[in-house]
Amino acid sequence: MIPASADLEEAVRLLQAGELVAFPTETVYGLGADAANPAALARIFAAKGRPADHPLIVHLPGAGHLEQWARDIPPAARKLAEAFWPGPLTLILARSPDVPRAVTGGQETVGLRVPAHPLALALLSAYARAGGGRGGRCGIAAPSANRFGRISPTDAAHVREELGDAVALVLDGGACEVGIESTIVDFSRPGLPPRLLRPGHITPGQIEDAIGERPESPDGARDAAGTPRVSGSLRGHYAPRTAMRLVASGDLLRAVEQASAQGRRCGLLSRSPVQLPTHSRRRLPDEPQAYARGLYAALRELDRAGNDLILAEDVPTGPDWAAVADRLRRAARGAGA
Repeated sequence: MIPASADLEEAVRLLQAGELVAFPTETVYGLGADAANPAALARIFAAKGRPADHPLIVHLPGAGHLEQWARDIPPAARKLAEAFWPGPLTLILARSPDVPRAVTGGQETVGLRVPAHPLALALLSAYARAGGGRGGRCGIAAPSANRFGRISPTDAAHVREELGDAVALVLDGGACEVGIESTIVDFSRPGLPPRLLRPGHITPGQIEDAIGERPESPDGARDAAGTPRVSGSLRGHYAPRTAMRLVASGDLLRAVEQASAQGRRCGLLSRSPVQLPTHSRRRLPDEPQAYARGLYAALRELDRAGNDLILAEDVPTGPDWAAVADRLRRAARGAGA
């Protein structure tokens, strides 16, 4: 779904004027601003309630724009971009000297990606044709279009519900196909292996197949001072306002009964075809990509349903489910805050 050219022209005009425009990517909806305009970037942080030390991801029309934002780009990073761009992959690279610090969270690195959604690409192409943003740079900074730490939006209605009039324009591209945020790979350490800083749709095995090297998987994605290296790296993130617990499949009945005995209305997010006496329930497919596609919409529905507690059936271990497991763990840790 691509809006009329007049809508894209209006989006470009607003971005160049320093306003916020939300748009769909294949992962989640992004809250976009001119990545070269510090005043516009400040509007992102204000609208989301996002701490200033959390870096943003810059969305590009294509890999040909990399040098506007990054330097010392290693061959493996270019190879990975060639394999997966446009797509749900973010590269962390050494920033060009004149990239605004507001984009990087004050760090010496910048996150870059080329989204695969046709509307996102149409917007970025139109932005490039119109001369891009401040200084002729063509990049749209776009974290998820929701309040900081809350459930990411996968539909235009979610954006309006969360941010309201803080966004000048919301481009509606339907539901997001991937449904969870991009895989983030760090190539900013010369001479050292790449690092997987956030799991996503693209797995470590696929990365290894593309570049001949498996990325390291550190325990955290924060620097020595505790500053987040990348988006979505807090212990609690992607979270509903309702309290939430992860429960092993075999313990679901006991958990529901315990909640009921405490007088708590319980919502259930499951993969299994269980029939339990809950206040509300959502069942997602027992397949990782289909589960990811529906995850955030299901959490939003359960969050609005008047539950006192959301019980989420845990997912299998292994690389195919790693990104979903990461989002569920962080959602449970941040829930109810």
